[in-house]
Amino acid sequence: MKTEFLPEADQEFREAVRYYEEEAPGVGMSFIAEVHRAISFIGQNPFAAKAVGSGIRRKVLNHFPYNILYSVEPELIVIVAVAHQKRRPRYWQGRTKRLKERMDRTKD
Repeated sequence: MKTEFLPEADQEFREAVRYYEEEAPGVGMSFIAEVHRAISFIGQNPFAAKAVGSGIRRKVLNHFPYNILYSVEPELIVIVAVAHQKRRPRYWQGRTKRLKERMDRTKD
């Protein structure tokens, strides 16, 4: 299944990579690999992760305190957030409305 990041989620991902790489060279690359593994799992098993409301599911990363929050759309997985587990819970919820509006526009 095709995967697409919302711009905000892509920015979060890049910021986390930058942070980890600055803290310890090579850890940013490990974070990238773990996110890619999680996205591959999601693509193969889109409904395996826990639903957290509003059509959003949460895949917990291994080895890093992050969640991948995503929506399963017809033929597309949309990554809504790459969210740290201990910071600003549910800050990403505002994105679900924009996601729905975006998906409605693509149906027309």
